[in-house]
Amino acid sequence: MPVSHDLCQDLKCTEDDIQKKREKDKDLDALITRYAKIDTKVVKAEKPTAVVTDDDLDKLKKERLRIKDDIAALMQK
Repeated sequence: MPVSHDLCQDLKCTEDDIQKKREKDKDLDALITRYAKIDTKVVKAEKPTAVVTDDDLDKLKKERLRIKDDIAALMQK
């Protein structure tokens, strides 16, 4: 069963940590919003009833990972 990725767990921080930084950094806020949207797309694409190619799913997952890496870099600032 497909599940959404927990950004806090992946980045080893709390929701409060992320929220404080989001309030101060609009680029980080925008990235987290994009991450949430693409994560939703990945979860939908992973469902057995989804009509998506493996290649398209792989592209979505790579984009999600790239965005997460960008978020991690901004969180370390």
